[in-house]
Amino acid sequence: MRVGIAGICASGKSALVGRLNTAGYDAHEIAQEHSYVPDMWRRIHPPDVLILLTAEYDTVLSRRPNSLMTPSLFALMLRRLEHVRQHADLVIGTDRLSEEDVFGQALDYLTRL
Repeated sequence: MRVGIAGICASGKSALVGRLNTAGYDAHEIAQEHSYVPDMWRRIHPPDVLILLTAEYDTVLSRRPNSLMTPSLFALMLRRLEHVRQHADLVIGTDRLSEEDVFGQALDYLTRL
């Protein structure tokens, strides 16, 4: 099963993809937040399972203090992720979670499929 991971910058996509791949899943990061094509996430390599990771603006800044993230760029990225949100099989808010907690929630969902 192909697992697609999308989300705002600094939401934990890379970390989750790495952990899922190590656990034997075919997980891939989807950079939908950078695409103006609303359904790019399903055009290139459509996932069987779509997971969206969310994070608030302040969380993104705390995780990446030297980023060029601005409130307007953040809002643009959220708009670009709206189609993913509408079709996501699982949404995980990562603001108050460790990488291990995010992985645990994703793994729990995937093992129930």
